[in-house]
Amino acid sequence: MEADFILQELMPALNRGLLKTLLLILPSASIGLCVGVLVGTARVYGHPLLKKLGDGYAGLFRGTPLVIQLFVLYFGLPNLGIYLEPYNAAVLGFILCTGAYQSEYVRGALLSIRRGQLLATQALGFSTLQAMIWIMVPQALRRALPGCGNEIIYLIKYSSLAYIITFIELTGEGKILATRYFRFTEVFLAIGFYYLVMVTLADFGLKKLEKRLYIPGFGKG
Repeated sequence: MEADFILQELMPALNRGLLKTLLLILPSASIGLCVGVLVGTARVYGHPLLKKLGDGYAGLFRGTPLVIQLFVLYFGLPNLGIYLEPYNAAVLGFILCTGAYQSEYVRGALLSIRRGQLLATQALGFSTLQAMIWIMVPQALRRALPGCGNEIIYLIKYSSLAYIITFIELTGEGKILATRYFRFTEVFLAIGFYYLVMVTLADFGLKKLEKRLYIPGFGKG
């Protein structure tokens, strides 16, 4: 690739798309994790109705392709009189999808904690909600962190689907550029490098977080 094409066309387009991709990932990952914690906790300790609703939500969004969910949110909801901007539809779709997967990681982590701890906190005068907030969920998040972090990495990669509902992020910018100049190999290799860097940085940060939250002996047999 000529230096002029890289400096004047490729990098500005991909950097512009990168900023939009980050605008997708950051709220989707943070809010999706919160949704996962709430739904996962409800699926383990909630009222039977909440458990069924949580299981239904997780089953629906884990059992259908993300691309179908995005199509329904962006192209389907207008039939019901609900119109979403491309960015809002993409973020909502990512939150709902990643939240469903996160809830499964949190649910598994909560089930791995002995129920005797909950009974002990109740014997000390804690309410169930207080026990969840201060005792059970913090332990569960430590155990669920590898899985939750893996889901965040997946989110980075499947954020590339946003361009199919006309939100032009990193992949969308690259596709437009590749079509304009018929340089698909070079452009998509560069896009792949951008995603590789994002995933590598996220993996590095998640491992640092795991080490920071690690408690010696916690979770060891």
